[in-house]
Amino acid sequence: MFSLDKQSFILSNSRRAARARILAPEYFAFVGDVLNPDLLVARTAAEEAASAAESLIKDFQQQGNWSVTLKQDASPVTEVDVAAERCIKEILTKALPQAAFFGEETGKASGSDSSSAACRWLVDPIDGTKSFIRGMRYFSTQIALEVDDTLTIGVSNAPGYGEKLVAVAGEGVWLNGVAVTCSDVENVKDAFLSSGNLTSLASDAESWQRYGAIVSQARRVRGYGDFCHYHQLCCGQTDLIIESDVNILDIAALSVGVRAAGGIITDLAGNAIDENTTSVLAACTVALHSQALALLGVSACSDQGAS
Repeated sequence: MFSLDKQSFILSNSRRAARARILAPEYFAFVGDVLNPDLLVARTAAEEAASAAESLIKDFQQQGNWSVTLKQDASPVTEVDVAAERCIKEILTKALPQAAFFGEETGKASGSDSSSAACRWLVDPIDGTKSFIRGMRYFSTQIALEVDDTLTIGVSNAPGYGEKLVAVAGEGVWLNGVAVTCSDVENVKDAFLSSGNLTSLASDAESWQRYGAIVSQARRVRGYGDFCHYHQLCCGQTDLIIESDVNILDIAALSVGVRAAGGIITDLAGNAIDENTTSVLAACTVALHSQALALLGVSACSDQGAS
């Protein structure tokens, strides 16, 4: 049985911050009060699976001849998505056979010990399939590990963009092997805002007007979307993210990164991120998140989702 004791690897904020400035990411699996081999196995497997998927995707891109079909919700899926998820699943289940699996293309599957499955992999092999189909580089592989309903490890790999984000709850987050943290911006007027899919938000006049109030106050507004603005948030380039149309597989790994980098992430109503989440409000600081939430018409955050 997966035996991750979350308290065994969480360092104090001061010790974690001090070590993050001087240690390579590989070292973090060995520090802390207790060595947890399962955590090391999980992180290593997630990174290995992301790299294997990257190689497979590049092979398909070089061939340039693969099929595209539509799912029941009319979203596209390619044979590359399916092949990449199978590749990822094989590596992850071999590393942790007791873990359950939830994939974008293959759905949910129980682990070898379903009666006591305390952990689950959440995987989107190609997040940004529409961009991938059009030959754009704005796609990524998303791999997260959930332990006792807590997202604990996240790997976000964007090969076309040359970025890999690795995050471990309570330890830190690294972009291409370099430890990163969120900025300390606390006011919307000083914030760089990025948006993703806003279809649902735009369909409600009052919500759209409230969003407009944030846009009018923000220092800078862009729509980087997908993995890109979450990577930026984790390394202090973007301060605030708003999206109204996502699913948990899009954001599971990224949410680990945001929290581990010192940020906060909830849905647009201030609720904790869970399997039913469909929107995101992420910020570099609690103060900025609270201000944005108030501008969206939410009086209090029910779950701050901070690290």
